Amino acid sequence: MIEVIETVWIPMPDGARLAARLWLPEDARQKPVPAVLEYIPYRRRDRTRMRDESMHPRLAEAGYASLRVDIRGNGDSDGLMLDEYSEQETQDGVDTIGWIADQPWCNGSVGMFGKSWGGYNSFQVAARRPPALKAIMPVMGTDNRWLEDVHFYGGVLNSDNFWWGSVMQLLNALPPDPEIVGEENWRDIWMNRLEATTYWTAQWLEHQTRDEMWRRGSISENYADIDVPVYFVGGWADLYRDTPFRIAEHLDVPTKVLMGPWAHLYPHEAIPAPRMDFPAEMIRFWDHWLKGQDTGLMDEPRMRFWLSDSYPPHGTRTESSGTWVEEPSWPSPNVKNRTYWLNEGKLADKPDPGRTMEVQSPQTFGSAGGDMCSLGIQGDLPVDCRIDAAGALCFRGAVLDRPLDVLGQPSVRLKLTADKEQGFVAALLIDEAPSGAQTLISRGFCNLNHRNSDVAPEAIVPHEEMSVTVPMHGIGYRVAAGHRLQVQIASTYWPVLWPSPEPVTLGLASGASFLSLPVRDAVETTPREFAQPVKPEREPPVESVRPGSLERTISVDLTSGETTCRTMVDGGVFGPSGRGKLTDTGTELGDVVDRVYSIHRDDPLSARATMEQDSLTVRGNWSVRIVTTANMSATNEAFLLDATVKCWEGEELFHSVEWRHEIPRNWM
Repeated sequence: MIEVIETVWIPMPDGARLAARLWLPEDARQKPVPAVLEYIPYRRRDRTRMRDESMHPRLAEAGYASLRVDIRGNGDSDGLMLDEYSEQETQDGVDTIGWIADQPWCNGSVGMFGKSWGGYNSFQVAARRPPALKAIMPVMGTDNRWLEDVHFYGGVLNSDNFWWGSVMQLLNALPPDPEIVGEENWRDIWMNRLEATTYWTAQWLEHQTRDEMWRRGSISENYADIDVPVYFVGGWADLYRDTPFRIAEHLDVPTKVLMGPWAHLYPHEAIPAPRMDFPAEMIRFWDHWLKGQDTGLMDEPRMRFWLSDSYPPHGTRTESSGTWVEEPSWPSPNVKNRTYWLNEGKLADKPDPGRTMEVQSPQTFGSAGGDMCSLGIQGDLPVDCRIDAAGALCFRGAVLDRPLDVLGQPSVRLKLTADKEQGFVAALLIDEAPSGAQTLISRGFCNLNHRNSDVAPEAIVPHEEMSVTVPMHGIGYRVAAGHRLQVQIASTYWPVLWPSPEPVTLGLASGASFLSLPVRDAVETTPREFAQPVKPEREPPVESVRPGSLERTISVDLTSGETTCRTMVDGGVFGPSGRGKLTDTGTELGDVVDRVYSIHRDDPLSARATMEQDSLTVRGNWSVRIVTTANMSATNEAFLLDATVKCWEGEELFHSVEWRHEIPRNWM
């Protein structure tokens, strides 16, 4: 038996209170126990309630006080949140851990975990070294906010900066729950939040170089700040695929890494399968570092990776065939870089100097790329790369006579020219099957204006040769015998990346550039088997009110030449769940998201992004509706953004705001 407290108030030194949900072992008040903290902004009372139920009760049953705390300015917590990963947020995390350690049900030892935002701030709070924090378990977060976040990739503006800003545009507008903060207070709290909120998409776009804002919260600035054990968990279909290699190399603390095939979901709920009992793995880690029990976990190799078999390209994958492999360290003695030269149309073991090859990719190149970060939603993975291949320089390797295991971060070293002062390069590593089908293995990008510095970009000298290294995202992948490797080099990648202001022609001389491929020797390992996810003892606390739906299409208007990529999800950002009722609280939730990216194949300035969201929260006579719109386009000189938020209580308009921004392009 466990005790569940719906709301615990955690006081901050400035008088603000953070709202938490608490799960306790039944005898914790008599026999204090270690505590585990998850600290995120996504509303413990409603938006993450079902997900929380799959983990926190398990932790309490295993002998831990488990807390789900809403960050200041979110859910029912006091105060305002003005940006992600702020100094205030991090300090509140430190103060929260101090408060937890002082409670009569806690023995003074605390662990911290979280996925995505919670993975980031697990690192960030640990870097402040709160005395009671003994270990952290970040899931799918990053050590470097400039290199590996939803804003910029390789110094190129990512369209997810627009998408994620739009998501937060809605989340920042949600009200506290009157049942928790009081019928007399909730409207004032809500209005204070709405009047203080800004349009984060524009806020982030003001920072187009690796400045202090991106350094804030990046533990890569000083890895030595982390002095507690770390267990990092990630997935190859997720965004954060390079962090595990960096932290394994640079952290000077006990560090473990687990990388599965998963999308951006906790591994007990994730796809592609195989799933694993992630709460059980957490308990094994916490038992070692918070209870001092020898679970054998730290005797195992430090790093464990899913090595995926070759698979046909498809926008939806629910299963992954492959094998688990282990490595003792990173860099690994079992992984060696192999060089493949980019000769004319070929990948080869030796360079073959020759003519200069040129490509000016259509602005629609990249339409097969899916989303950079899969959320496990149907259709969000890359599809057959042949759809785009005609718009790139393609280099095909020989047919493999045996499987080739790729593990780590591939890269291409390019000697190239560009005919404009501004541009970028996209590099794709592809598995080509005997049928000709092309599966994306990994990809990387480089803003050529950042070739010497992410802090001080500079113009390209047209037609002058440049040398740049383009790192690709980390991957574990077994290319099957009979398949070929292929590299594609392009000058656009829409809609993942925002286009340069003018079409750009790239030139590469044959035999002057190469692919560096991390190849793993066939070293046999025998990893322990993971337990399978546990079926909850009770049914999920939700009833369907309206089934969800999903539309995900790419269409071409043959009269105008415009290509449109549309994603409509009835259920919100994490999938077509429709409208549901939380049976524990009686609250009904329903979000509809409609995102559209469009561009003309010949005109980068035709690029448009729009996103509309409609959110409803209802319980009894309490009804809140929020509608948001956001639009982005660009000229040669500036990015143009406008957005609106309208909030209703019942039938009455409660608040409305409109933003317009014109932000100069800084070689972006």
